[in-house]
This record gives sequence, C-alpha cells and structure tokens, in this order.
Amino acid sequence: MQLNGAEIVIECLKEQGVDTVFGYPGGAILNVYDALFKHSDEIRHILTSHEQGAAHAADGYARATGKVGVCFATSGPGATNLVTGIATACMDSIPIVAITCNVGVSLLGKDSFQEIDIAGITMPITKHNYIVKDVNKLAETIRRAFRIAQTGRPGPVLIDIPKDVTAEMAEYCPEEIIPVSPTEPGSICDKEIETAIQMINKAKRPYVFVGGGAVLSGASRELREFVEKVDAPVTDSLMGKGAFPGTDPRYTGMLGMHGTKTSNFGVSECDLLIVVGARFSDRVTGNTKKFAKNAKILQFDIDAAEMNKNVIITAGVVGDIKEILESINGRLKQQSHQEWMDKIQGYKEKYPLKYHPGILTGPFVIEEIYRQTGGDALVVTEVGQHQMWAAQYYKYTRPRTLLTSGGLGTMGYGLGASLGAKTGCPKETVVNIAGDGCFRMNMNEIATAVRHHIPIIQVVINNHVLGMVRQWQNFFYEQRYSATVLNDAVDFVKLAEAMGAVGIRAFTREEFKEAFARALKMNQPVVIDCQIDSDDKVWPMVAPGAAISDAFDEKDMEQK
Repeated sequence: MQLNGAEIVIECLKEQGVDTVFGYPGGAILNVYDALFKHSDEIRHILTSHEQGAAHAADGYARATGKVGVCFATSGPGATNLVTGIATACMDSIPIVAITCNVGVSLLGKDSFQEIDIAGITMPITKHNYIVKDVNKLAETIRRAFRIAQTGRPGPVLIDIPKDVTAEMAEYCPEEIIPVSPTEPGSICDKEIETAIQMINKAKRPYVFVGGGAVLSGASRELREFVEKVDAPVTDSLMGKGAFPGTDPRYTGMLGMHGTKTSNFGVSECDLLIVVGARFSDRVTGNTKKFAKNAKILQFDIDAAEMNKNVIITAGVVGDIKEILESINGRLKQQSHQEWMDKIQGYKEKYPLKYHPGILTGPFVIEEIYRQTGGDALVVTEVGQHQMWAAQYYKYTRPRTLLTSGGLGTMGYGLGASLGAKTGCPKETVVNIAGDGCFRMNMNEIATAVRHHIPIIQVVINNHVLGMVRQWQNFFYEQRYSATVLNDAVDFVKLAEAMGAVGIRAFTREEFKEAFARALKMNQPVVIDCQIDSDDKVWPMVAPGAAISDAFDEKDMEQK
C-alpha cells in the first residue's frame, strides 16, 4: 500500500508492538504527529513538559517493562534536549529508540532554522543512529533500529528523518516481527564454560558479584540456582539490584564506595570473585590495583569489550547471562563452603547498616517506604545521597524494581522515568525518591503526571543542600560549601499544588508515616516534602583512590 513517510513511521511502531510514545511536537515533526493523531486509539502519546523528560520516560518504560522505549522530538533544540536522556540510557544499556525529524533534505547543511546534526551529536552515545533521506528505506531502517536496540548489549538508537521524507509517498509492506534473542543460540564457547567450572570447583572462598546484565537478561531464576550450587555469598552493584533477592540470607548488600563493610571486606578476602553481568565501575572497585587482590576473577558478560577493560580478569565467558548460567548450572556439582559462609555471616552481624534513631532521616524514609509497600513497589531515584540510601535500605526482591541512573549519574532522571514506569506498569506502585537539588532539575514533569492522570508518588528528601557534593566538601574540602546550599524560599508543596498535584510536608517520622500512607490510598500524583538535616551522610564510604577494604563509617570517624 502507498503511505507517506509519517504514516510508515506509525505503522512500523505498531509492527513492533509499541503502545506508548513519549514526546514533544514541533514544526519538523508535525507530519508524524498528524499521523499519530489518527492512531491515538492504538498508540498512547504522553506529552511531557520537556524533551529530556520524554527521553527519561522512554528509559523508565524500558527498564520497568523490558520492552523498547520510544520518544519523539522535533529538530534543533527539541532533538538536543534528548541528548542527556539518550546518554543515560547508553551508559546503563537501556533499549530506547529516539525518533527526531529535521529540516528538509535540501536545507541540510545550510544552518537552516532549527537545523542540527543530531546524528553527529549522538554518535558517541548510541549503539547506532541513522538519518533517513530516502522514504523507500524508512521502514527497514526503523525495523533495524529496534533489532539493534535489543540484541547483544542493549542500548539506544536514534533515527533522524528530514521533514520532506515524512511527506513523500512510498510502498509500505507490513512485516511480522520475529522476537529477537540477545545472542545467537550456541554462540557461547564451551571451553570457556569448562574453565569457569574448573575455577569454581577449586575455590574455597567464592563470592558472587551481580550487575545490571543479570537484570537485563532476565536471569534471576538461573542466578539463584547458580548461587545455591556455588554456595557463596552475594553482593551487587547499583544496577544489579533485584536480580538476586535482597532478603536472601546469602545477600550481603551493595559493593563499592557506599557498599556495606561486609561486602567490601568479603570481596577483598575471597579467593574467587564471580562477576555476573557487571562492568567494574570505578564506584565499585575503588583503587583497581587493590581490588579483590587475593582473588582470581571470573567474569560473565555479553560484551567482550568489558573483559579486561577496567580490571584484569583471570578468565571470562562471553554471552547472554541467562544462557551462561543455564549452561553452568547443568554441569556444576554442588559445592560446600560452610566455614567461609560462617565468616561472612559474622561480618553481617558485626557491621550492620545503622542510622540515627528518633528523627526523620533519609534511611528512615526509605525503610518506611519499604514497610508500607511490603517491598512490592517500583522504586525510581534521582542521583545523590537519597539514591544511595534507596540502594542500601530498600530490599529489592524482583528485577526491574529499582530504576536509577547508574553510569551517567543524571540528576533529574527519576521523575520522567517514574512516569514511564507507571505508564508501562500501571498496576504497580511507583515511587520516585529525589533530593531537593534533583527535584528542581525536572520538577515540571509533575504537570505531566497531572495532565495524563499518572498517579506516581514523589518523595523529596529535602536537606536544603546538594547533599552528596556537600558530603565530599565536608570530608575532602575542609567544609568549604561552595555553591551547594539551597536554603531559599522555594516551597515544594505549593509548587505541587500549583501544578495540580497533592502536596504534603513532613518534619517528623510520624508525619511521614501518615503522609505516605495517605499517598498510597490516593489515585493521583502526590509530592511529599520530607525535611531532614543538612548534614545527614551516607555510610559507609570509601575515600577516592582508596581500596574498598578501607571502607569507613561514622563510628570510625568518631574514633579518629
């Protein structure tokens, strides 16, 4: 059938099973929005308050559902406003397809009004990107973009379409889309599997370190079986939360700069570190020369480029995490390391996470959210102290239940992402946890939540400072609090109400308990402003350049 380019875009999205698009219209993309209008009963469009919010919403949708998230933007500033969201998705391996439209083909390269080379700009932060100058190639390009976003290590793909291409006619032939698998069946090297099994068999003090790859591959069941067979304690990265249950006795908390002492000490003393879908971020390793220095390192990852990139490993298996674990589980004999497990349990008892009792603090807020949701919510965060508290004090038992910007550390990520998560998973309770600094970045998306009746709960842990930066200034910059004090007259409750949401302020534990219980009963956007002390800190901590075995907490600081 003959369709114009804009209609081909919409038909291809329908082929891919896309049910929601997040975006913001403009002149160059008008034809696509006109075609979308005719299919509004099939594809829901969420009009965000800013294009960055649209990119983050597509990202949150993808993380929560496991499907590809889609966002639209027009040319020029509309397209460049997507860049931070695309980079966020790229760093955390999240599959999104961003569709932008540009000036007409004849106007490209002439500094035309709202022209920008968005393909050039986003080349370093996408798996691939396209500019489609021929309408006859449009359908196949869109199909290829969705395949690339999902196969191998997932990631974002951008398609830029000149406006005249969206108006030109071409023959469109529908295709049945075959679901993609991360890798080709049988692509995992059998010799690598055998080497891994031999290393596990020889280990006396194994430790399993879980990263975001275990979440993305859907390997939770296989991971639990693997851990039982290896008989090892388990730690995770920020991105790996929920792949292994945080309530399991083998779980020892997060690893790294703000990881538990148990995990940091245990990994430093193990003789085999088994890394399941993690990339050895600097926030995890601390000083790489001292990281797991007593251990052989066995790494499982879908991306061969991650092998020996940040940390030199002993051996690795390249492939989809789920397939790797299935293969090993079928061949590995039951291991037993009771003495080692007892030692790690002793660390857990000796070094529990602690916070100040009696007053409203960040950790208390997180634990109260956990209690009231029964651990059964989608938790989204911004970036900073509140993010670390959410990682430490909420027990994640399912994958895809912590949505956070790990690699890029994007302040302003969470609110847009929570809208995407709630849209994709409408039956889930979705809570976005923010600091006041982060909330200011994209708080205009509260208006989006109200406009589209998306009932998210926005919790602002408000310490009137840029908390994580202030913590570093406190420890390493002799308390010179340069540009980190936010003690002004901004009233988040009034702002929430002005945008049509419910606003509640809490000064005490009891007030927060009542506020959150009330929010859970409401079917509308709620903002809870939690007033905490400006000098609350995240404990434990590893100083920059130090080994993770040098983790210190508040008690250690007092003794110094």
